[in-house]
Amino acid sequence: MKVETSGASSETAAQDGPESTGVIASYKMARMDAKRMEKYRDIINEVAEETEIHPALIAGIISRESRAGNTIRKTKGWGDYSQKRKAYNAFGLMQVDVDPNGGNHKPKGEWDSKEHLLQATEILVRFIKIMQKKFKGCSMEEKLKGGIAAYNIGDGKVESYDEVDDETTGGDYSNDVVARAQWYEKNCGY
Repeated sequence: MKVETSGASSETAAQDGPESTGVIASYKMARMDAKRMEKYRDIINEVAEETEIHPALIAGIISRESRAGNTIRKTKGWGDYSQKRKAYNAFGLMQVDVDPNGGNHKPKGEWDSKEHLLQATEILVRFIKIMQKKFKGCSMEEKLKGGIAAYNIGDGKVESYDEVDDETTGGDYSNDVVARAQWYEKNCGY
């Protein structure tokens, strides 16, 4: 929760109107998702305990990826539709990448299940460990941010901490997720 963040880009913030950007926009989106997020609190806490990842970080990713399920309910958990492939690229609250040219993961569990959250969080943990090796001279907070960015775009596209979000969705993925996580920890007790 001590990670520095600039929050959401104007592209990401536009989801909820162009009134603000940065940390304030990330907080606003987290707050808008908070009521829906409550439904998942117990499984978030269970997965957090099993994986040793802060529950607010899991909530932050759920908020960013699926707006706490709001953007994927009608598709039974599927999102990120590819016109080129004529298929969905991601599954579940944390939008596990199923694209054969991306993460190529086989979804586990129902889209809103503990099994899904465990799979997605284990993917995040793997990326954090990769960034720990890749960003040798960086702080643990910077390595964490690199792992969050890699969760979005893969570890091969995260070249340095200074450019951690350059290729992420909206150019802000790790910064936005961190800001949302900080809001959930402070305001919802995750």
